[in-house]
Amino acid sequence: MSGDTAEGDPVRNAGPKKGEEGIQPRQRWANNREFILALVGEVFSLEAVWRFPYLCSINGGVVFFIPYFILLFCFGIPVFFLETALGQYTSEGGITAWRKICPMLEGLGIASQVLVTFHNIYYIVMLAWAILYLIFSFQTPLPWSTCDNVWNTVLCYNHISAFANPHMFRPGSNWSFLNNVTTIDFTASVGYENSTALFSMEKSSEMEFWFNRVLRISDDMTLYHVSWELASSLLLAWVLCYFCIWKGIKWMGKIVYFTATFPYLILIILFISGVTLPGAAEGIKFYLYPEFRKLVYPTVWFHAASQVLISCVLCKGVLTTLGSYNKYNSNCYRDCWLLCAVNSATTIFTAFVVFSVLGFMAHELGEAETNLIASGPNLVFIIFVGAVSLLPVPKFWAVLVFLLFLFVSLDNQFVCVDSLATTITDLFPHHLRRRGHREILVLVIAVICFLLGLPFLTEGGLLLFHVIDTFALSEISFFTIALLETIAIGWVYGADRFYDNIEDMIGYRPFPVLKYCWMFITPLICGLKLLENITEMETIYLNGYVPGYWCKLLSTLLMAAPLLCIPISVLVAVVRDSQDMALPSKELRQARPHKPRLTLCKRVIIRAQGSVSSNNTYAL
Repeated sequence: MSGDTAEGDPVRNAGPKKGEEGIQPRQRWANNREFILALVGEVFSLEAVWRFPYLCSINGGVVFFIPYFILLFCFGIPVFFLETALGQYTSEGGITAWRKICPMLEGLGIASQVLVTFHNIYYIVMLAWAILYLIFSFQTPLPWSTCDNVWNTVLCYNHISAFANPHMFRPGSNWSFLNNVTTIDFTASVGYENSTALFSMEKSSEMEFWFNRVLRISDDMTLYHVSWELASSLLLAWVLCYFCIWKGIKWMGKIVYFTATFPYLILIILFISGVTLPGAAEGIKFYLYPEFRKLVYPTVWFHAASQVLISCVLCKGVLTTLGSYNKYNSNCYRDCWLLCAVNSATTIFTAFVVFSVLGFMAHELGEAETNLIASGPNLVFIIFVGAVSLLPVPKFWAVLVFLLFLFVSLDNQFVCVDSLATTITDLFPHHLRRRGHREILVLVIAVICFLLGLPFLTEGGLLLFHVIDTFALSEISFFTIALLETIAIGWVYGADRFYDNIEDMIGYRPFPVLKYCWMFITPLICGLKLLENITEMETIYLNGYVPGYWCKLLSTLLMAAPLLCIPISVLVAVVRDSQDMALPSKELRQARPHKPRLTLCKRVIIRAQGSVSSNNTYAL
C-alpha cells in the first residue's frame, strides 16, 4: 500500500491545505470494532422483530429460509458490499461518493438521502411509543391489562392467565371482578378450552389501550390535536439521539459498544424465558413447519427480496457513510460477510423469541397461532404487550421488552441521523467541518425532524405513519436505486476497475461471482421486483377508514420525490459538462489505470479510460 500513510489513510486527508486553516480532518473509526458494532446496531431493527416472523408464517415457515438466503447471496450481499466499499474507497458520504465515481449519477446519492430523511422523521416515532410504554410499565397493575380505565369501552375484555394465576382456574373461583363479565364458576359455565369467543383480541384491553389511550385515534383521523404526552416522549427520544452522535463518530463509536450489544443480552434473556413457557414448543413448531409447495409462488420470492432489502439497510446511503469512516486498507469485504451473517442470525433468532411467545399466548387463550401473528406495530404494541400481561411478574417483563425496543430503535435512528449529517458536511466541508459546527448541524436536523414528526402524534398520526412507511419509503424507490447502483458500478464505472480498487484496498480480489451479480443477477432481481411493485400497488386504509384524495396526492408526491432526483442530476450533468459526466474524479486513486474497465469472457467490453494524471498518485 505505497499510497497510504502508516495508518492507512490517503495523504490527501492528512490535513488542511493552504487557505483551509480551521477545517478539521475527516474523522475515522478508532478501530474496526466500532464499525462492526455501528452496523450491527443498524441492521438489528424493529423490522427483524415484527416483519420476518410474519413473513415466515405466511410463506411456508422454515421453507422461507430458502428464497431468503438465495436472495441474500444474489442481491443483499452484492449491494451491501458495493455501498460499503464505495464509501471506503472514496472516503465520502452518500452524495459526494457518487459524484466522484460518476458525476451524472450523483442523483442516486441524493435520492438515498431523501429516503433517509423520511426515515429520520417517522422512525423515531416508534421510539417515542416505546418510551411511553416503558414509563407505563412501572405502574401497578399494567394499564393495558385492565378494562376499568377511562379509555376503555363496554366491549373491552382482558385476559387472565392460567399460568400466572393458577388459583383463578380452580372450580369455584370468583371471576366477577372482570369488567363486563360475571360468572360464579368459570370452569363450569364457560370452559377454559372454549373461551376464545369471550376473550377475543378484537376488543382486548391491550388494543383499546393502544388505540384509545396511546394513539387517541379519532373516527375522522384528523391531524390537528397533538398528544403532548407523546410529544414529550418524542422530544426525549431526540435528546437521546442528539447526545449519541453530536460529537461525531469518535463519540458514537464508544456509544455503540453498549447500544449495539445490550439488546442482544435482553434478547437472550427473553429467549431463555420464552422457550420454557407452556405452549412455546407449539409456537416454534408453527414457525419451523415446512410447506414446500409455497416455493412455487412468486410472492414468496418477492417477499424474501423485500426482507433482504430491509434487513440489510440497502440504498439509504448509511452503508456508504459508515464505510467512509474506515481506513483505506480496512478489510471491508470480510466485514460485509460477517455483518450479513450476524444480521441473518439475529433475524432468525428473534423469530424464535417471537414464536415462543406467540405459542404461549395461543396456549393461554386457546387460540391458534395463525390468529395471533401480525406484522408492524400491532405485533409489538398489541400482541406482545398482551403476552406480557399473561406472564408472572408482568411489570419486570414489560420493562425488559420495552428496553429492548428502545435500544433497537435508538441505535437504528442515531446511525441514520449521523449518516445524513455526515453527507451534508461532505457537501460543504469548508463551512461545516469546523470546530462546533457539527453540533449545530445535528441540532438543526433534530429540531426540524422533531417538528415534522409532530403530525404523527395526532389523532390521525397512525394513518400518516403508514403513508410514509408505504409510499415515502416505497420499495419502488429502493429497488430503483439498487438497480441503478449495480448498473453504474458494473457497466459505467466498470466492474473490473472497481475490483482493482477493492484489491488495492484489501490486498486481494473478492469472489468473482460478485462481479456477475453486479452486472446481471442483481439488476435482474431488482427489475423483476419493480415490475411486481408496479403491478401490485398498495392502498391505505386503517380501522375501516379510507382516506380521501389528499392521501393519494401526498403518497404520489412522497414516492416521486427521491426518484425525480435521479433524472434531474443527469440533466444537470449534461448541461454542466456532457463530455466528462460519466468519468470518475481524478482525485480517486487508480491502481491499474491502463487496464480495461470491464471484460467478459476475456473480451474487452469497456476500454481503459486513458492516461492518468499525476494527481491520481499518492506520495509516501
